[in-house]
Amino acid sequence: MRIGALEAGGTKMVCAVATEQGEILERESFPTTTPEESIPSLTSWFAERNVDALGIGAFGPTCVDPKSPDFGTILETPKLPWRGYALRAAFVDALDVPVGYDTDVNVACLGEATFGDSRGIADLVYVTIGTGVGAGVMCGGQLLHGMLHPEAGHMLLNRVPGDEGPCVCPSHDSCLEGLAAGPSIERRWGAKGFELADRPEVWELEASYLAQMCYNLVLCYSPRRIILGGGVMHQEQLYPLVREKTLRYLGGYITAPELEDIDSYIAAPSLSDNQGVLGCVELGRRALAAASA
Repeated sequence: MRIGALEAGGTKMVCAVATEQGEILERESFPTTTPEESIPSLTSWFAERNVDALGIGAFGPTCVDPKSPDFGTILETPKLPWRGYALRAAFVDALDVPVGYDTDVNVACLGEATFGDSRGIADLVYVTIGTGVGAGVMCGGQLLHGMLHPEAGHMLLNRVPGDEGPCVCPSHDSCLEGLAAGPSIERRWGAKGFELADRPEVWELEASYLAQMCYNLVLCYSPRRIILGGGVMHQEQLYPLVREKTLRYLGGYITAPELEDIDSYIAAPSLSDNQGVLGCVELGRRALAAASA
């Protein structure tokens, strides 16, 4: 079987074809512009490769409820040309193959749980910290949707005393994305994260916000592992800082074997930045299996 994968991001669209076992056969990236400009190139790319099914992981907010008439539609995104665009339907119409659909961070979580070091872990949270912050949540082996899908990137945080940097989120005064995403780091310190690698005060502050996030994730979702990915986490000095601060914030209130191995509990991604594409492959495989049942 040839499974198509579309990782639909706000700045680029990553297209791939893979086997159902996760072997990536081909991939190509396209800039994300407008639906009118982007979609014809994307549908043609997959049509020329004769895929048997397609999995899409899309930026949000987006409708992930298969029972809703808006299933697969981009909702109130700040990317204005995409608001209200029926993304999944465009590929169903163009390709006439089964199409699975979820959020970009949910598919990253699914990719890690299916093909990565977290294979077999049924309760998992994947967080990407980059231009924005997003979280994909798996509970009992199922990706969490609910009334929409998790938007943990906008949880409210307590500001660290002395931090007078701006919250760059236009909707909130002190949310995780506004205080800890890449643009916040750049606005606060006047340089991009990779230019600040030798500034320990930068990463102490960043780790404090990310540890507050992990504290909240532990208490709300009770995951058996938290994976932290995205461009900000390329500063690997963050991992030990976040782990130590998370345990400090929990204050011994939660005791579990997983927390005793904190280095494994708060972990880095394991799939060389392919977790999103591979999660889309698994979505496509599931859509094909459901259509064949």
